[in-house]
Amino acid sequence: MNSNQILEHFKQTNALLEGHFILSSGLHSPNYLQCALALQYPADALKFGRAIAEHYTNEKIETVASPAIGGLVIGFAVAQALNLRFVWTERENTRMTLRRGFSVKENERILVVEDVITTGGSTRECIEALEKNGAKILAAASIIDRSNGAANVGVPRISLVSMEVPSYQPEDCPMCERGDKAVKPGSRKIQN
Repeated sequence: MNSNQILEHFKQTNALLEGHFILSSGLHSPNYLQCALALQYPADALKFGRAIAEHYTNEKIETVASPAIGGLVIGFAVAQALNLRFVWTERENTRMTLRRGFSVKENERILVVEDVITTGGSTRECIEALEKNGAKILAAASIIDRSNGAANVGVPRISLVSMEVPSYQPEDCPMCERGDKAVKPGSRKIQN
């Protein structure tokens, strides 16, 4: 599965949107990747999960983890492809944390998987929450990297597709300047 095939799948499932969007990071962008639509069929999620898992078959990963909510489906698919345990972090009072009885062992080797990386913020927060509980993060992965490799999450990472999608601070947004209405299709409230 190559980058063009993945992007074509996103287009066919209406998961690659054009307009004026407010990203989870608070940045504005003319494009939005709604991975939930691209992953709504289990066979598609498993196909992407296997593609990510292929990069880690020789690693000594014990667990796959993802930040909720965007990373849940693809994280589970990667864990299934690697036949590993899957856990996730989620926000509690705006801080990413392990909840629902999940725990990690001291130095447990973990791969963090996300659907889309723009700034790497959610991935970094997931990593911090896991490390705070004693885990050792070996790597991170995503389906799409909107930063074209620029986002730093503090560990080696791969993506199936790396692309440069413009994003703007609200005060510098050309779409806002034109008066285009911005929509926020993601799951996270914007932090002010």
